[in-house]
Amino acid sequence: MTILDLLAILPLTVLTGWAVLLIVADLFIPRDRKSLTAILAAAGLLVTLALALMQAGQERVAFNGMVVVDGFSIFLTVLFAASGLVGIALAYDYLKRMQIERSEYYILLLFSISGMILMASAADLIVVFMALELLSIPLYVMAGFARPRLDSEEAALKYFLLGAYAGGFVVYGVALVFGATGTTSLQSIVAVVTAGQANMTLMAVGAALILIGLGFKVAAVPFHMWTPDVYQGSPTPVTAFMAVGAKAGGFAALLRVFVVAFPSLSDDLTPVLWALAALTMILGNVVAISQSNIKRLLAYSSIAHAGYILMAIVPFGQQAVRSDAVASALFYLAAYAFTSFGAWAVVIALEKSEQKGLALDDYAGLGAKYPLLAASMAVFMLSFTGVPPTLGFVGKLYLFRTTLEGGFIGLSILGVLTSLVSAYYYLRVVVIMYMRSGEPQAHRERWVGLTVSTAAIATVVLSIFAGPLFSWASQAVLKLF
Repeated sequence: MTILDLLAILPLTVLTGWAVLLIVADLFIPRDRKSLTAILAAAGLLVTLALALMQAGQERVAFNGMVVVDGFSIFLTVLFAASGLVGIALAYDYLKRMQIERSEYYILLLFSISGMILMASAADLIVVFMALELLSIPLYVMAGFARPRLDSEEAALKYFLLGAYAGGFVVYGVALVFGATGTTSLQSIVAVVTAGQANMTLMAVGAALILIGLGFKVAAVPFHMWTPDVYQGSPTPVTAFMAVGAKAGGFAALLRVFVVAFPSLSDDLTPVLWALAALTMILGNVVAISQSNIKRLLAYSSIAHAGYILMAIVPFGQQAVRSDAVASALFYLAAYAFTSFGAWAVVIALEKSEQKGLALDDYAGLGAKYPLLAASMAVFMLSFTGVPPTLGFVGKLYLFRTTLEGGFIGLSILGVLTSLVSAYYYLRVVVIMYMRSGEPQAHRERWVGLTVSTAAIATVVLSIFAGPLFSWASQAVLKLF
């Protein structure tokens, strides 16, 4: 390890060190002033965000090829740090209101983001697994943060058990890839395959097992079983952060590993990815129709959107569309982050103690009593559906275009049809808010309100001026060996 290696991963080094120091600093913060821990955690994320932006345009390989810094990792590091800031904003007043404020929440959040950043930079399968565990273990604890509430404890236990099970698939897959190529380095895997020295059958099985493990993390069907219960039982700020951060972290690994190391397996894996994307879109959207709880509805919505992003990975073996596929996936992740955080912020504003205020009927009359909150929620529902002028529409447009360029016309048509299906349950929320009478009670919390308004404005404005964001995503290229 050299000083250049540490400089290459400076945002990650600073954030991890900041989290460790925050554990010590928290011991000296009085019990009645634990909100200072949140402020310090946000400061650490701001420094990380600034350092990541300073790395823009750089490309480095560090730690003997185990970590790589490129446009792809920098884009995602910015997304993860920004997601962490929003996660802190949503939790700041919520934890106090629900009487579950404990400062370790923010420290766990920083460690989870460290895992996400490492996931985006990992150029070795062993590092991918380490990053996956660093990302996941804090989330297991955060899911049960509302203890002794039974549904929160159940969410944590389900997430932990199924997460550990999925991690076993990743480890076994890595072992098989190592047996097939004699290495876990993505660069070396490419070299061995190019030289014709790899056992392609064994490597294909290993890649499939890795796909299963990462499929759990992004909530792709049929590895989605944990999602509705965990999303419903977890404290809502945890759910919001999980829906954006954990999903983006899983897709970071999927894109890095499959586009860089496994394009030679495209003949075997493309039909599998096609089926996963199709099943995920269909099940997520169809089952969401029957949901009466807003958290479960958004959970199945999250599953469906994982299917849309998987569409970008289907043509991963085609060199002609590879860069467009990565760019469209990154753009959609950013668009989904704005929309999802905004929607979850509205849920937090209306949620009451003991899991009340989460039924769809609790949104009746929102348009009359809180017009700005209802208008923002309507924007988010339209963006999820893919209706212009919203970021969701532009994101789906780029995804469908990439899929068509890859020659997967049937999958593109299926994506459009499932988007039409999704309009039923998304617009049902809008109908309930504006066309039914009720007396909803919303909490007026500064940071939640700022999140809602900022996300709503960004969802519309960035859809009209989407060029710079897509240009940045297009420049966030993966380093190919």
